[in-house]
Amino acid sequence: MINQSLLFIVILLVLSVNQAVADQKDLLDLPLEELMHIEVTSASKKAQLLSDAPAAIFVINQEDIKRSGATSIPDALRLAPGLEVGRIDANKWAVSARGFNGRFANKLLVLIDGRSIYTQAFSGVYWENQDVMLEDIERIEVIRGPGAALWGANAVNGVINIMTKHSADTKGGLIAAGGGTQELGFGALRYGTQLGKNTTGRIYAKGYERNQFKHLSGEGAHDDWNKIQGGFRIDSSLTPEDAVTVSGDAYYSDINQNLTFPSLNSPTLFQHLNETTNASGGNLRSRLEHTFSPTSSYALQLYYDIYNRNELYDHEVRQTVDIEFQHNFSLNSSNDLAWGFGYRYMDSQNTLPIPDLFSLQSANIRNNYYNAFVRDEVALIDNKLWLTLGSKFEHNDYSGFEIQPTARLLWMPHQQHRFWGAVSRAVRTPSVIDDGINVVSQYIPPNNPLNPAPFPVAAAVTGSHDFKAEELLAFELGYRTTFAKTVSIDATVFYNDYQSLRSISPGVPSFNGSLINQPLILNNSSKGETFGFETSVIWQMTNWWRWDVNYSYLNTHLQSNPFYQEAVSPQQKTSVRAAINPWENINLDFWLRYADKSSFYTLQGPVNVDSYVTLDVRLAWKPHADIELSVTGQNLLDKGHVEAVAEAFAKPTEIPRSVFGKIAWHF
Repeated sequence: MINQSLLFIVILLVLSVNQAVADQKDLLDLPLEELMHIEVTSASKKAQLLSDAPAAIFVINQEDIKRSGATSIPDALRLAPGLEVGRIDANKWAVSARGFNGRFANKLLVLIDGRSIYTQAFSGVYWENQDVMLEDIERIEVIRGPGAALWGANAVNGVINIMTKHSADTKGGLIAAGGGTQELGFGALRYGTQLGKNTTGRIYAKGYERNQFKHLSGEGAHDDWNKIQGGFRIDSSLTPEDAVTVSGDAYYSDINQNLTFPSLNSPTLFQHLNETTNASGGNLRSRLEHTFSPTSSYALQLYYDIYNRNELYDHEVRQTVDIEFQHNFSLNSSNDLAWGFGYRYMDSQNTLPIPDLFSLQSANIRNNYYNAFVRDEVALIDNKLWLTLGSKFEHNDYSGFEIQPTARLLWMPHQQHRFWGAVSRAVRTPSVIDDGINVVSQYIPPNNPLNPAPFPVAAAVTGSHDFKAEELLAFELGYRTTFAKTVSIDATVFYNDYQSLRSISPGVPSFNGSLINQPLILNNSSKGETFGFETSVIWQMTNWWRWDVNYSYLNTHLQSNPFYQEAVSPQQKTSVRAAINPWENINLDFWLRYADKSSFYTLQGPVNVDSYVTLDVRLAWKPHADIELSVTGQNLLDKGHVEAVAEAFAKPTEIPRSVFGKIAWHF
């Protein structure tokens, strides 16, 4: 068997390692104290040490991403505990935190350099649209739990902030290229240089072509796709007190899909169709930072974002303009304050080619979003106990005015031990589909137990203007320690109480002479609770071998009815990584993952997904200081497995075993 042979070779490599290896300047050389003292900004909207953040925060750095073999942002996010990442097919992902996962997961806020990438269409993320040059990522800050008091609506179960490198840190050139069984071919080029005495910049271009996966039947899923993207970033210190950043990206992709949708023209009442979605878009961002003093500064950010998706059932062009101001200052030696405000304008133009299948109450939608926040960190006992109070105040066009407060306490009884706790309220505001969607989920044939009438029934999920914000009240407790120079532990327990969750109830049917229309109306009649435990352990076993172990437990209790059953995430998830430097200039990485069984909501009813175990292996060699050759095997333990299922118009697709090689040259 190929699996046994591969594992045998790997074991031989590990057993033959000489412990007297030469020192190597990479992730394994960082003391664990330094890893816990990485500076983060997402937890409190200010620069602070990771160990001092009163939140369940995890940092994925550049070396983690490289050694994982990730080829996309969702793949890299698998490194974080408490995040559920499921690949739906070759070009779609489902990503969430602490439950409620799906293609259109709506309780996770995602940002790239502070720019929100969620779409108001469904309050989620088109992950296939979002990409950066992975080599340019400085770190990804992942917050599990509510971040709404600072970041606003939809930061219900978590916040992900993807932060790219300053252009001064990417001078010179980089060429990366490779290919394999699923990654048919990919390449990236980046060049950075000094543009002036106090100005640096970089440009990049990347592209790839990815192979199709297979359905459970073994037939091709027709989900192969390709994408090209380019962009730039310029950083300048205008004065010793003023810094400005300007960046932008543009992309185009052809995304193939195999759609399954209701049809009265088919004997089975379902039609299967292969189609190609053209997706394009871009963004332009500017940010000005001014420093008044070591304890006072402000930042002003403005960005414009546009995307164009031509799908079979919806041609959407969405534009977003966002402006945000933030001021941080110390009121006195015990009070650190931050406040700010923002405005966002969104314009969506929709062309609906199949209105009998999919329609919106309004094809042209304009939304305004206003917000303000305040946060005060108070030192109750110097260097021992801190209290953080804050709240977001915002107004949207669907649910009106929303308040999202938080209270957080951090206690440091010893330099190596930190305890924290938090109580927070967060909301998920209504989206376009909650307010005005009409999509046929299935046709029920006449004269059968489900429909005794002599005419077929069109069951259609229908939005409502009465839909209001979903609410969360969250309680969290956490602990961090580096009790030994070789071991660090980060653990969190939480309880989430959800109210006014989305559900469906049947409305009043109507008859048009040949068809009975049965609306299934979206409402807020559901509620539920989740509780769980998350931990991350790092063990520097030797100076050439490090273990990273993550474990997550999630218990979910949600109300459901015959018309709507919310997705249920895996109860247990485990990730074990071994980063090994057996010889100088050689990196060897193993990544074993387990996900418990789960279920996903679809228009035709819930779909269960079996538990699975998968193994990734990466071997890299640097024949020269500026050149790295690597080979990565992914999902090596089975021929294929299902990880997630989309809500609409899709069949379950297996994620296959794959291998690819890569060369990277810095010059």
